[in-house]
Amino acid sequence: MKFLFITIESLAGDLAWAIRKEGHEVKYFIRNEDYKDVHDGFVDKVNDWREHTDWADVIIFDDIGYGKEADELRQAGKLVVGGGVYTEKLEENRGFGQTEMKRLGIKTLQCWDFNDFEALLTFLKDNPGRYVFKPSDDLDFQSPEKDLIYIGQDESGQDLYEIIKSNKKYLTKIIRKFQLQEYASGVEISSGAFFNGKKFIYPISVGFEHKRLFPNNIGPLTGEMGTLHYFDNARNKIFRATTARFEKDLANSGYIGFIDINCMVNESGIYPLEFTCRFGYPYISIQMEGIDSKFGEFFYKLAKGEDQKLKINNIFQVGVVCCVPPFPYDDKTRVNIYKDLSIIFKKPNLFYKGIHLGDVKIVDDVWRIAGDAGYVLVIAGSAPTVSKARKLAYDKVNRVLIQNMYYRNDIGASWTKDRRRLKKWGYI
Repeated sequence: MKFLFITIESLAGDLAWAIRKEGHEVKYFIRNEDYKDVHDGFVDKVNDWREHTDWADVIIFDDIGYGKEADELRQAGKLVVGGGVYTEKLEENRGFGQTEMKRLGIKTLQCWDFNDFEALLTFLKDNPGRYVFKPSDDLDFQSPEKDLIYIGQDESGQDLYEIIKSNKKYLTKIIRKFQLQEYASGVEISSGAFFNGKKFIYPISVGFEHKRLFPNNIGPLTGEMGTLHYFDNARNKIFRATTARFEKDLANSGYIGFIDINCMVNESGIYPLEFTCRFGYPYISIQMEGIDSKFGEFFYKLAKGEDQKLKINNIFQVGVVCCVPPFPYDDKTRVNIYKDLSIIFKKPNLFYKGIHLGDVKIVDDVWRIAGDAGYVLVIAGSAPTVSKARKLAYDKVNRVLIQNMYYRNDIGASWTKDRRRLKKWGYI
């Protein structure tokens, strides 16, 4: 079959490469000029994706930003995975997403929207409590200002009050709208599934993301430093209470692709935080590590709206993101230092199971760092237990040589504690 991938920052190259290795034809479009060399040597590139829509059997959009085009192509009879106006609004617009959840009877954390920092300070004075501060709706999905999320530490809210007060003049220049959200402690967990335009495909995916740069959740937020993932059946309590309730609305919108909702859960309930209405990164690569289905056939059937069951090889997957500077920042000087450096594998076979593409390319049969981000590899292990999956993943990390490579060494390490709490609260 013929697959056309449309990407902004070359995020889906790992999936495209896997489909190509199955014997399918793949064409790959990258919009962002800074990422044009990513996945050179792995997939065939095109300069204008619109010229190849008639050629393609399946068109795959890998990111937010092409919802209107995806809907139009579906209406024209093309087989399309990813994208959609409704689902992109769920993800990009926090207020809309929360409103849709409430409409479907999903319990949500209380939120307050602001466009004035003085009003926020007055609110914090009058309503002491622990809150999460989030830059909000009018920012682009990838706006760096969205990184200025602050999770309050004091039950009185005094820490957040002092931060806002001391930075008010600066924040006013870069953030026009923001949201205050009630804080909830517990276990952060996502549940989701692939959707074929009519219904969910099982088994579902459950993920524990590690978003901070350093171990023990210290440091700045990144796109993601690694994930503990497992497959579960349709009876999963968190999935039924959140993502599953959108089945009818997703069908009405014609969405085809992956969707999950990230939640905070505790003894009091399930509190949804945000949507992902696309492939997650590195989530899709970590999922792939546990999937035995042929990817080309699976996505072709998904785009056609056919019912099927995802074939899996193990319950648990652990995936580790391996980076170099400037990740997670944008620094052209650092990019130029590390770009084109070689990636060396201690085993002679480059393609052993568990190595997934980040921003890499092949030059003269050597894997090298590409792109503009320093997001180099996703290395994963899949096993019947979390401890075995962790060992497999980190054994593979230790077989890779990249100058100044860094990664979190605690992906999945809190599973024993989290599992005990989830079981106590009745979620597993």
